[in-house]
Amino acid sequence: MKKLRLGIVFGGRSAEHEVSLQSAKNVLQAIDKTKYDVILIGIGKDGKWYLSDYSKLLPNRRNLKSTFLNPLNQVSLVSFEKRGQLIDVSNKKSLGRIDVVFPVLHGPYGEDGTIQGMFKLMNVPFVGAGVLGSAIGMDKEITKRLLKEAGLPVARFIVLHRTAKTTFKEIKKDLGVPFFVKPANLGSSVGIYKIKSEKNYEKAVKDAFRYDNKVLVEEYIKGRELECSVLGNEKPVASLPGEIVVGKSHEFYSYKAKYLDENGALLKIPASLTAEETLKVQELAIKAYKTLQCEGMGRVDFFLKNNGQIVVNEINTIPGFTKISMYPKLWEASGISYTKLIEGLIKLAFERFAREQKLETSKA
Repeated sequence: MKKLRLGIVFGGRSAEHEVSLQSAKNVLQAIDKTKYDVILIGIGKDGKWYLSDYSKLLPNRRNLKSTFLNPLNQVSLVSFEKRGQLIDVSNKKSLGRIDVVFPVLHGPYGEDGTIQGMFKLMNVPFVGAGVLGSAIGMDKEITKRLLKEAGLPVARFIVLHRTAKTTFKEIKKDLGVPFFVKPANLGSSVGIYKIKSEKNYEKAVKDAFRYDNKVLVEEYIKGRELECSVLGNEKPVASLPGEIVVGKSHEFYSYKAKYLDENGALLKIPASLTAEETLKVQELAIKAYKTLQCEGMGRVDFFLKNNGQIVVNEINTIPGFTKISMYPKLWEASGISYTKLIEGLIKLAFERFAREQKLETSKA
């Protein structure tokens, strides 16, 4: 059987560039090479696309600040004969078509619908949410407004814009303290601060605005942090939930706790929940996933309050995909191996592509 040409696209222009490299390396190691001819495409922080050497991805956590090493040919994806093809930029020669793309791009320019729109224009099937679901899931304000409209419980929040000043006292009056300051369109806990007093408020807001033109200020919810993986297109299913227990040396599940400190957090998989609580989390995860127009995959994050109330925090449409990341680990605990999960996601990409190809594009 002829192998499919799979493009793994990673890196990107966002502040989550380094995290993406780790995800790409793990997907590459786990994928079934007897079925797929894998093409590694690294996007530099300058936005240029390169073919990348398999052996030069990040070898360990200590090199997290590096980018992918020794890129090969600079390439571009173009539409040719109704399908996407890679072109060598230096000599304009075709490097062959791409049958399907697995983007492991976290954050803006990769998880926000921009590159998904390009894949659609190039007529290439791709893993994960489409343009709309990606854009919604990336924007925490829009996510929360849609979830609230659908009747799902969310934390209270205030949106800050560069042109309007909102004081610490105003926020304290509305949300209480402590509260969180975070860029509205970013992930991996980049630019997030837990604010307890007026002392650090201005600095936190200033730093959050380094990453986005819109900043979310959110009430602090005391409770257990739960996560649930969702898989599917029109009929999604939810995994067993997991729990994140943040290490004592960290205020919250920060970037450092996630990626730099080996003792930053403990992942409990599955979470210690009653059957009723487990079912409720799964139901809310699927409802949130559908409300936000997601497809392929998504990880929905929750807070379980001491009074038993479950609050939806956010969704990640391209969650971390290393072997120790919560999304694949939850599916492993639910009976789907890492390799089978990757294969299932690629199948979902082709299913959606086939469905969309049936749509009429002309009245003629």
